[in-house]
Amino acid sequence: MNTLSRRGKHKIFIGMSPGVGKTVKMLEEARGLKQEGVDVVIGLLETHNREETAQKAIGLEQVPRQQLLVSGVVLTEMDTAAVMARQPQLALIDELAHTNVPGSKYEKRYQDVEEILAAGIDVFSTVNIQHLESLNDLVARITGVVVRERIPDRVLEQADEIVVVDVTPETLEERLKDGKIYAPEKIDQALQNFFQRRNLIALRELALREIADNVEEKEIESENASFCNIHERILVCISTYPNSIQLLRRGARIAGYMHGLLYCLFVNAPDRFLTKAETLHIETCEQICQEFGGQFIRVTEPDRAKAIAQVAQEYRITQIVIGESRRSYWSTLIRGSLTQRLLKSLRNIDVHIIATEPRGN
Repeated sequence: MNTLSRRGKHKIFIGMSPGVGKTVKMLEEARGLKQEGVDVVIGLLETHNREETAQKAIGLEQVPRQQLLVSGVVLTEMDTAAVMARQPQLALIDELAHTNVPGSKYEKRYQDVEEILAAGIDVFSTVNIQHLESLNDLVARITGVVVRERIPDRVLEQADEIVVVDVTPETLEERLKDGKIYAPEKIDQALQNFFQRRNLIALRELALREIADNVEEKEIESENASFCNIHERILVCISTYPNSIQLLRRGARIAGYMHGLLYCLFVNAPDRFLTKAETLHIETCEQICQEFGGQFIRVTEPDRAKAIAQVAQEYRITQIVIGESRRSYWSTLIRGSLTQRLLKSLRNIDVHIIATEPRGN
């Protein structure tokens, strides 16, 4: 039973493109919940004449659409008021980024969804990654298509749960050729344009990364102590030695291979005065770090191992890159190497010890 004192929960089914099966997945989950006794209705369903989608909707109550007269033509739209008057526990609303027909209460369907959620009704909805506002320019560069229907990023950020409905580009192409996505006369055009293999691969990666970012941000906000990073974060520890540039380049390659984030740390002792040459060297490292798209961090701390450990914790580092120790055998024996001290103080962080040439670049 819903109460107006609580906001409904929003679950979004997202995919890389039309045809991945978002609506089918939403309907399947809803049917399972109905069998468990949940009061489910379809607020708005777009089957696009796909038989599989229509079959999955059989047995689920549908709220009749409202009819609107636009320029002498009768068009239909979701009847938001009717959905709220029905007061189900769960409403299924397809195509979140849809633009409503003129004369509707709201311009966009996601705004209708927000009103339904505010009424205490849970919502399942669907959307494709290319409809996200912040990705609009990137999607246009990838596909050559400017997506007109968009939703604000906050809609995704505020969702209680996001499900990625994922298939391989090869599977999607097969569905398209089999006529399961578009009518036969539109298939060749789709394959030559939006559904090109390279587009699908890029959009798929966008969808998976966007949801990974979303999940990670929610975990950070919840301050979950047992949280593990989804993205790799590589910290390169440099010094005044010339080989630091080699370390930085190696760390950048590691970050590139893993699609991770790059950080570079220089720890300066408070009683240490850098020479002009050393200052120039550190500035060069900072510039190189920025060229690789990384973030340069400068810390003043007498205990280098302690500083590295603190930065690693603050920036949720997953991998650390350091060079071979240049300390003497006796110094290492008495005080312990930097590597040994780091391994003792860090948990769940990989430490890469890179052998470098003494002359650097």
